[in-house]
Amino acid sequence: MGSSNSSWGEGFLLVGFSDWPQLELILFIFISIFYSLTLFGNTAIIALSRLDLRLRTPMYFFLSHLSFLDLCYTTSTVPQLLINLHGFDRTISYRRCVTQLFVFLALASTECVLLVVMAFDRYAAVCRPLHYTTIMHPVLCQTLALSAWLAGLVNSMIQTSLMMTMPLCGHQLNHFFCEMPIFLKLACEDTGGTEAKMFVARAVILVLPTAVILGSYVHIGRAVLKVKSVAGRRKAFGTCGSHIVVVSLFYGSAIYTYLQPIHKYSESEGKFVALFYTIITPMLNPLIYTLRNKDVKGALWKVLGRDRDSG
Repeated sequence: MGSSNSSWGEGFLLVGFSDWPQLELILFIFISIFYSLTLFGNTAIIALSRLDLRLRTPMYFFLSHLSFLDLCYTTSTVPQLLINLHGFDRTISYRRCVTQLFVFLALASTECVLLVVMAFDRYAAVCRPLHYTTIMHPVLCQTLALSAWLAGLVNSMIQTSLMMTMPLCGHQLNHFFCEMPIFLKLACEDTGGTEAKMFVARAVILVLPTAVILGSYVHIGRAVLKVKSVAGRRKAFGTCGSHIVVVSLFYGSAIYTYLQPIHKYSESEGKFVALFYTIITPMLNPLIYTLRNKDVKGALWKVLGRDRDSG
């Protein structure tokens, strides 16, 4: 093809994992299981936070938003991946590809900001317990959640618009969904200026939140060290540690994909790394954030019609 935007108008072929046909059945089974767990876990959190008054707190308000995000986020890519792995039609039209790119970037960017908001909520709860209800006022919670959604939408609009101005050479996308680094690899001409603008946008939405979250957990760690109870410190460190693990998986894999120079980006590695932030972390989020929480367990038993203390 010549240097034109015709690729955007003629659709694309998603290669997926067809380079490893021996893995396709295994990936199909595991991803189906992970996707089912993601749907069940996140739907359960949303339902429980609506049904139980004890869960009408800022923490569960934000967790409900995260769960809804993860439901939409995984659904924007996983069904397409499962169809791809099953060996059906691997093509995707121009409109579907642009829509998937825009929706994925918007939801992923929103999650980057929302995780910062949730870290701030935990910081206020642990480091400022006496002022927590004053700080995390319902109006502030709604404003923070709305800001996260707007930030994600704006970031996606900027990057998708810049991407669509680039001339592409070829119709083959060596990935399982329409992801930005793959399009950058298909660019027909020097796109240094466009890439620089996109890099700044990606750095703002990835590096800044990572730094803020790590800073919040440093302060939380210091506050926990002041707790006299050994059991209390162990529980707090266990909870914070699990949160940091999931956040590190999400941001680490995303930073690896989006902030490395495009000439060093490997499509083969990129596909497997993308599984972390598209499938694994959305599945782990409901488990990590609620696994040790007595209120959630109590709400679940209540919905199931049992008293946990009598069972």
